[in-house]
Amino acid sequence: MHEPLRQNADEASPSAILRPGDTCWKIARANRAKLLIDGDAYYGALRKALLSARKSVHIIGWDIDSRVDLAPNGAAGDAPTDLRGLLCHLSEIKPDLRINLLLWDYSTLYALEREPLPRISLGWATPEQIHVCLDDVLPLGASHHQKIVVIDDALAFCGGLDLTIRRWDTSDHAAENPKRHDPSGVAYEPFHDLQFMVDGEAAVAIAELAHGRWNEASCESLTEVDPAGDPWPDGMEPDFTDVDFGVCRTLPEMQERTEAREIENAYIAAIGTAERLIYIENQYMTSETVGEAMVERLKARPDLEAVLVGPRTPRGWIESKTMGVGRLRFMKRFEEEGVADRVRLVSPLVAGEVHVMVHAKLMVVDDHFLTVGSANLNNRSMGFDSECNLSIEAGPGETDLRRRIAGIRNRLLGEHLDRSADEVEAYLAEKGSAVALVDSALDQPRRLQPVEDTDYRDDVIAVAVSPLADPEKPIDAGQMALDLFGGVTRKLVQPWMKKLAGIVAVAIAFVALWRWTPLSEYTNLDTLQPIFQSIGGTPLGPLLILLIFVLAGFVFFPVTVLITLNAVVFSAPEAFAYSLIGSLASASAAYFLGVQLGRPVLRRMIGKRLNVVSRAVGKRGVVSVMTLRAAPVAPFTAINLVCGAIRIRYFDYLLGTALGMAPGIVVLTVLGDSIKRILENPTPGTIAMIIGAIAVWIALGLGFQKLLDMRRKRRRKEPAAS
Repeated sequence: MHEPLRQNADEASPSAILRPGDTCWKIARANRAKLLIDGDAYYGALRKALLSARKSVHIIGWDIDSRVDLAPNGAAGDAPTDLRGLLCHLSEIKPDLRINLLLWDYSTLYALEREPLPRISLGWATPEQIHVCLDDVLPLGASHHQKIVVIDDALAFCGGLDLTIRRWDTSDHAAENPKRHDPSGVAYEPFHDLQFMVDGEAAVAIAELAHGRWNEASCESLTEVDPAGDPWPDGMEPDFTDVDFGVCRTLPEMQERTEAREIENAYIAAIGTAERLIYIENQYMTSETVGEAMVERLKARPDLEAVLVGPRTPRGWIESKTMGVGRLRFMKRFEEEGVADRVRLVSPLVAGEVHVMVHAKLMVVDDHFLTVGSANLNNRSMGFDSECNLSIEAGPGETDLRRRIAGIRNRLLGEHLDRSADEVEAYLAEKGSAVALVDSALDQPRRLQPVEDTDYRDDVIAVAVSPLADPEKPIDAGQMALDLFGGVTRKLVQPWMKKLAGIVAVAIAFVALWRWTPLSEYTNLDTLQPIFQSIGGTPLGPLLILLIFVLAGFVFFPVTVLITLNAVVFSAPEAFAYSLIGSLASASAAYFLGVQLGRPVLRRMIGKRLNVVSRAVGKRGVVSVMTLRAAPVAPFTAINLVCGAIRIRYFDYLLGTALGMAPGIVVLTVLGDSIKRILENPTPGTIAMIIGAIAVWIALGLGFQKLLDMRRKRRRKEPAAS
């Protein structure tokens, strides 16, 4: 029988876990701190704090959606409850308030999950005090995953909750809640997450991080961090007072910046002090280093248990082959080492049949360590994506702090088991086993249901995809190509090899994208082909196709998809004509929009990319535009807008676009119907065909460019006519 699980065990004397420069960035004191459990608590506290802002608001997220409702249950006062309306309201009544919105310049994989054109909805169409920036200062494939809000540099929120749709829920996680729906009116599943709210020096530290992110991403410098006022929401009692927080980060190595693996180091250090219970809530559990640390500690401490709370299943095919298979491997280690009987992987269940989506990122070790933040327990959150966690460590004599940490854990267990925190505390004091507590409720409608990850096939595809989707470090493009094709590592990867590897990676990514993600519904040839065929058969068909190209350009729809559709649907001459003229029409429309917008507005919409593209095209006119079309540094529409904004001569722009696009259109037109077969059945051979077609496309474009360069050089060398 287990001994009682002591909540204030002074005999457990862990060595210092939080060490600046190793397991945390810095240690900073909060006068007050509160763990906001679930979206209703966080959004309500945030809205109150925003209304008290005087000087500045910084919102940093993996995603930000202008439509998110911060108070589905209603709120006092006349201020709007939707994010965009509230920020506009604040700008109107507080003209000196500056609002900075920084979100990850996300992968196309997530396009259907997000609000279209966030720069316009959150920046361009809002008051001038609201500034929006997309942050792409990351290695290939990485994401900015921090979820932070800072108000007046004096109050900070940090955790797992983005200000986006499908996140709000109350802690009862009702199976059906009419207020739990997205802006389209579609209901979503119960959702569980956590966010810390801190003030004092802890808030200042988060403000420093937010200022640094903004400055790095937007090419402008903010003023120094200067906390002002007291934005702490009225009526919110803190869970902790006068407590030190470790601010823990993950930052991938990039250019002159060294990596930070403070979150991973903190996890491993804290696990190394565990005596009785490791309690984890996390969306993903794949980290090999953390899993190994848990196995070793469980083997060393026979009384140690672990309760791991996560979602029941991954979402979608790609996630099942990466995070699903990764979690399967994570749990198999416990079985292989003979400690699985003291580990429970469980998912919250309500009403006996409805699973709760767990998005929280928390670990509590005994009653002396607590960490909450944005970091998933996967490989990429340990060293590849940018993350931020807030961590508390209680020393041997800090009895009250230990009681409060244990109270947080008991509150969360109680939420999932339909018990009060006091009931959980009493059970643990009597039985001494959290695993037994979980098992005792398996016949209840609201419970923690054991998860069986046996449905995910750990096959060849999973072996190939997992290292790319869940890497521990930034991906070296050259090495990735060598790995994919069985090459031998060289001491120095040549620049051309890196470029080739990038092309290979992009080709493979698009094949996977079109087949296995929700975008397949919008770029599926079977879906779109009948539409193009019906349009082409009408007298106004050519004009309608040109209109589709133009409209698609304005919403950043991939022009390559439209060119491919033409190649599949029409004869080669028609396909070539429609695609070339359509591309030129789309490019021209966006070019003249860029002329009207000019540099100032365009900088707000595109940010740093304006400088990148401007430098690329500013000197060489036709040749530069051709180069961008052959190997673009930004999306098709972005290039069009920038070329107009920086006033490249329209004739040079149009000629460069035509010469740069024509080779690719020729290649796709020649392939014709075979493109559809390739996309429907991507084998190594068909993937190689796509890669070859891309190579031919670029080779033809660069060949035209070379000829034009040679002609210009000859003209410069010819003597002037007398």
